[in-house]
Formats: sequence, structure tokens, C-alpha cells
Amino acid sequence: MSVNVIVYEEVCDMINKRYTDFLPSLQGSEELMVQVDEVSKEMDVLKNCIETEVQQNIHVAVAEYAKLKQQLEKNTIIITMLGHLKEFHNAMEEFNKALVDKKYVDAANQLERARASVDSLKGWKTSQLPLLSALRSELTVQRENLIYHLGDEWKGLVIWRLPSSKEPAGLKSFLKVELNLSHASSKDGETTPPPLLRCVLQALAIQGDLQHKIKLFSQVLLKTMLKPLVMYPSLCVRVTEQQSEGTTLALHCLEESTEERSTPSQVYSKLLLVLKTLHTHLLDVSIGDKKLSAILGELIWEEISQCIIHECLLYSIPTNSSQLEKYNTVIKETEEFEKSLKELEFLQGDSTDLLKYARDVNCHFASKKCKDVIVAARKLMTSKMHNTVKITPDYKLRLPKLPAPGSEVKVKQETTKEELIMENTKQLSAWSLCLPACRISESVQQLMELALNTLCEAVGSSTQCALQLFFTVRNIFQLFYDVVPTYHKENLLKFPHLAAIQHNNCMYLAHHLLTLGHHFRAHLPQPLSEGVATFVDMVPGFRKLGAQCFLAQMNVQRAELLERLSTAHNFCNLDDEDNYIAASKAVRQVIHQLKQLGTVWQDVLPVSIYCKAMGNLLNTAITEVIAKIMMLEDISSEDGEHLHTLCQTIIEEGPLVFIPLAEENKNKKYQEEVPLYVKKWSTFKELVIVLRANLQEIVDRWADGKGPLAVEFSSSEVKNLIRALFQNTERRAVALTKIK
Repeated sequence: MSVNVIVYEEVCDMINKRYTDFLPSLQGSEELMVQVDEVSKEMDVLKNCIETEVQQNIHVAVAEYAKLKQQLEKNTIIITMLGHLKEFHNAMEEFNKALVDKKYVDAANQLERARASVDSLKGWKTSQLPLLSALRSELTVQRENLIYHLGDEWKGLVIWRLPSSKEPAGLKSFLKVELNLSHASSKDGETTPPPLLRCVLQALAIQGDLQHKIKLFSQVLLKTMLKPLVMYPSLCVRVTEQQSEGTTLALHCLEESTEERSTPSQVYSKLLLVLKTLHTHLLDVSIGDKKLSAILGELIWEEISQCIIHECLLYSIPTNSSQLEKYNTVIKETEEFEKSLKELEFLQGDSTDLLKYARDVNCHFASKKCKDVIVAARKLMTSKMHNTVKITPDYKLRLPKLPAPGSEVKVKQETTKEELIMENTKQLSAWSLCLPACRISESVQQLMELALNTLCEAVGSSTQCALQLFFTVRNIFQLFYDVVPTYHKENLLKFPHLAAIQHNNCMYLAHHLLTLGHHFRAHLPQPLSEGVATFVDMVPGFRKLGAQCFLAQMNVQRAELLERLSTAHNFCNLDDEDNYIAASKAVRQVIHQLKQLGTVWQDVLPVSIYCKAMGNLLNTAITEVIAKIMMLEDISSEDGEHLHTLCQTIIEEGPLVFIPLAEENKNKKYQEEVPLYVKKWSTFKELVIVLRANLQEIVDRWADGKGPLAVEFSSSEVKNLIRALFQNTERRAVALTKIK
């Protein structure tokens, strides 16, 4: 029973699902299918419609759309073009109106507005280029019109009165310079540029022509007013203010002024007067973010500052180190001058060449001093040498009294007693290490004084200044070493007097260079005080220079002596009257040359150098005579007499050429000491004796090789003399055998 129930329920459930749930769903689906079929048919109809109608007209629509779009773009360009043209037209209308009313700033702005409109039209097609060209041409014409009006107004507000260009530049021509700044349209008592001038300047700035206008103004201002005020101390500026004519700046001359150069304070005050007046009546106008004074300052500052430096500050540099402290006043004046310029906005920044130059006064002082010293030294070196001064053994340089360093003072005090105890009883002569009496060029003495004064300037100076001055002194002596032998070369060879003076000059300088550095070293700043300050290294060069100069002159004199003796026909055949006259003349010329030379060198050369030089030259002469006589193979008795006479002349007059001192009675000592200075003097005297001696006398003077004759001549030389003087006899043969 239960089984049947279960089966029944399942069958009922299945039937319900079949007819209650499924059939309605099926019916709904079938209805939906019908609707789908209807829609599908409608779509097919629409598709057919699109294919038949729309697709045929789509290409026509696209082409129409492109055409409409192109027309729209063209219309847009035309509208924009017309807008710019309208803008240009309105700007030019406003420009002309403003120009008539002298509203130059508005006119300039309208012109710029018109320019902007023209610039916006640059994208037009080439077909529109004629119109664009016409607009540009109109813009250029109106701009030139504006510039002309502005220039005309500028000329009426800033009026220059200048001298003729044909008139030579000079003080008289600058007296005709005037600058008038008109007060047109300014209110009574107003201290700023008038409104019209402001408008003109601002309009020029808008048009980009202000820089050019101010540049031209600055050039005239510099050339005709600012620079002349710096360069001419008698020139100053007068400022006149009249309500009707405006403010006038005119140059005039101070007749009582006799100064060669203006002082810095005078220059600064004159320039400030001009620049302050210009600032008040012309330049106190803002152009953008800058004042017109700043624009002018940029244009003129470099040139005017260099003019102040080279025409004023350069000449204000002290020539003496003791005046350097007073120069602080000039530095302060320069600082105040620049401060005033900054307040007027002529000058920008903190550091300028002008102030830097003033502050570097120590370096400039040293440079100026060094330049002046070198110029003075060169002038002395190229001056005439024959103006001389006498130097005596007690001569000393006029060295300045320098304060001794503290340490040296203490050491000296501590060692005083010890020095007294250890003092040597044998002392050097008072003339030891002193210069011998001689003459030197006055210019060389002045040169040494110049060097001393320059070293004195270095004492107490800054390190840099002291170094420059010290090495300038070294350069002085180096310049002497290089310049004098070259500049006076011909005269030193031509004139024995100058050669002797140059020798003394060099020895004088060398003598003082030994101790010059030592005297100043302790008083100079480091590193000079540590041993660098010395001139000792230059001493050998000067000694050599003096010796070479004098030796060159000695060679010239020797050559002349030998040339004179060459005319004596080798002293042979003197029995011939012509030969004897020639030989006698040659000897007299030699003696005359030596006497003349002795007179020229008298009181010039130191005595020892004089005697050595004259002795050397006389020795050259007698050596040549001895050599020529010794070469003779046959000397007749008459020739012997003539030779003896000639040689005796030399013996008698030779010592007389020794006249080193001007006082004649003091020269006898040196004439008696001739054998000390003439090496061959004794030989020559022996030869003179032999020329008149007989054979026995010659043998006696030989004295078996121990006599005075043997001291001066060799045995072969004596034998040759005997053979030349005596005929071949038994007596001569015997005499020759005794000469061994």
C-alpha cells in the first residue's frame, strides 16, 4: 500500500512540473520567438533601406562637410585678420591723436600696439603680403615721425653749445662749452626733471632709442666737460639757474690757478657738481627697473675713472715715503666721492678700479719711485763722463743715520768691556780698505747718492714696497754695467782720459757695493733682512768691467807706440842721415806720446795704477827697441854712437813721463822708482852701456856670468852683441871665449 502511495505522489509531481511549470514557459518562449522574427524582419528592411538610400548619399555628405569646415576656417581667418586690422587702425588713430597732444608715452605705447598687430599678421598667406608690406611701411614712417618729434623735444630740453670742430682742442676751446637743461613745463621750485622731459625719455625707452641717445650724450659730456675738468686744474664749472632759461652748466677758467695738476679733492668736487646737477634736472627718471643715472653711469664710469687715475691720482702719488700717511686723506676723499655717486645711482657695486687704485698707494708709490729712479739713473749714465770730482782716502759715503735694531744695541753694550780687554795692540792703518785718491765722474757720485736715497725710502716701507725699491737699486747698477760700456764705447777707446775715469768709476762702485747691503740689511723687512739684501755678488763684475775698459785702452796705446817705432827702420844703418832722422823722430814721438798720456792720466788714476800703466807702456817701448837692436848683425862705431844717443834720450826722458801728481815736486819719488815699474829698465841700461863700451869693459861687466850684464842678458845674446859691435880680431875671439 505504501509503495503505491509513493509512486502516486511521484507521478503527480511529474505531471505538475510538465503542465504547470513547463508549458507556460514554453508558451512564453514561443511568443518571444515570434517577436524575434518580427524584429529580424524589421532589421532586414532597415538594412535594405540603408544599402539602397543612405549608402548612396554618404560620400556626398562627407564632401559637403569638408567644404563647410574649410569655409568656416577661412571665415575665422578673415575675422581674425579684420580684428588685427581694426586694432592696427585704432592704434594708429590713437597714436596720431596722442602725438598731436604731445602725449609721447601714450603715442609710443600705441605705436607698440600697432607693431604687435602687424606682428600678428605674419601668418597670412602670400596673397596678403602686399597689405602686410604696406602696414609695415606705415609703421616705420610713423615710428620715424615719433623719433623725430622726440629728438626735436630732446634738443629743446638738452641744449649743447660747443666750439667749432675746426678749432683745435685746448683750454680756450673748452671755455665755450655750455649745457642748458630747459625747465619747460616744470612747476616753480620743482627739483626733478620736468614732466615733458620725463615723457620724452620714457617714450625713447619704449621705442628702444634711449640707449643710443644717452650714449651720444655721454660721449659729448665726457669729451667736452668731464675730462677737461679732470685734466685742466684752472678749469671749473659754473651752474646758473633761471626760471625762464633753465639750468646752465658752463666751463670757465680760474686765472689765479698756476697748478700743473688738479688735486683729487678738486677733481671730485667739480665732477660731483656736474653730476648732481644732471641728476636733479635730467637723470632722476626711472626707465623700467633702472634710473637713467644708472644707465649714464654704466656708459661713462670706466672711461672717466681711468681719466681720473691717469691724469690726477697718478700725479698725486707721493714721491717720498714720509708723505704716504698723508695720502689717507685722498683715500677717504675717493671713498666719499664713490659713496656720493652710489647715492645718485651713477655707480653700482662695491669695488671699483678708482678706489682700488687709491688704496694701493704703497704699490703705486713704489712703482712710480722705481720708474723715476731708473729714468734718473739712465740720464746720469748717458751724461758726459769728463765732469769729475776728486776722491780722497778719507772720502766716505754720506750714509743716513738709521736707528739700530734693539737686539744689536744690547749686544754692543754687553761686548764693550770684552772688546777693550781683547783689543790688539797692532792696528791697521787708518787708510786700510779706503779708496785711493783718484777722480771719478760726477754723474757716478750722483748715481750712488740716488741709490742711497732709494734704499732709505725702502727702510720703514711695506714689504712689497721695500722689495721693489731694493731690487730697483740693484737694477740701477745692472743698468750701469750694461749701458755705460755700450753708450760710451767709441769714446772709451778714443780718449784715454775717459777710459781712466771709467776704470775709477767701476772700482768706486765695486768698493761701495761691498758694504752697501750690510748697512741697510738689518733695517729692511723680511726676507731682505735675512741676507737677501746684498750687492756683494756684483762686485767682481764691476772690477772686471773697469779692468777690461782700461786694458782695452792700454792695448790701443801699445799699438800706437809700436806703430811709431816701426818707422825707425829697425834702427839699422843709422850712419845714413835719413835713417837716423827717422829713428830719432820715432823715439821722440814715443816719448811725446807717453808724456801726453802721463798728463792726461795725471791726478785721475790712483798713483799705483798710474805708475803701473805708464811703466807697462814704457816697458813696451824699450822692449821693442832692445829687440830691434839685438837683431842687428853689424853695428858700426858710428851706428853705435847713434844708437847710444837715441837710447840715452829714452833713459833721460823716460822717467819724466811719470807725473802722477799735479804738484811737480812730489813726482820725483815716482821718477826715481822707474825700475820698479819698468821691467826691462835695467836691461835697457845695460844695453846702452854695452853700445859704448870696449871689449874689456864688456867682459868685466859679464864677470864670469856673475856681473850685472849677465843678470840681464844670456851669453849668446852678449856674444851676438860683441860680434855686431866689433870686428873679427884676436881680441874679440878672446873676449868671446870669456863669455860663458
